[in-house]
Amino acid sequence: MQTWVTVAVTLATLMVAIMDAKIYERCELAMKLERAGLNGFKGYSIGDWLCMAHYESGFDTSLVDHNPDGSSEYGIFQLSSAWWCNNGVTPTQNLCHMECRDLLNHHILDDILCARQVVSSENGMTAWDSWTRHCSGHDLSEWLKGCNMHAKPDPRNNS
Repeated sequence: MQTWVTVAVTLATLMVAIMDAKIYERCELAMKLERAGLNGFKGYSIGDWLCMAHYESGFDTSLVDHNPDGSSEYGIFQLSSAWWCNNGVTPTQNLCHMECRDLLNHHILDDILCARQVVSSENGMTAWDSWTRHCSGHDLSEWLKGCNMHAKPDPRNNS
């Protein structure tokens, strides 16, 4: 019975999310992240954020991924229902004090605010395995190539 409830809640969430979802273009997302103050936040560049979001969701705000432990990951940054948001199904710490469904639309300010909280935790960007595997220690300047922005590829190199 609980499996059917989980399926029904997930389907209802996805139907609502798909109507208001967006797959961002790389430069459009880069500018949005820069305007939100993420360039240099906790020492991470816009390139770090773009690389992580690309490998987590393909810049898709409606993506929901289900984990073997029963939790799910939501939105453009794939924030976990076990830690960061409440999906109404699985136990959660809900450290961002929000509903997971609110991470599935094209309004990503709440996603950004929650992701800032993740990065402010002791794990930083290593909270995302994809960032560790694909982004950490790599030249991230390609992520900003062709974008008309003021952000430098790596704020740690600013003089």
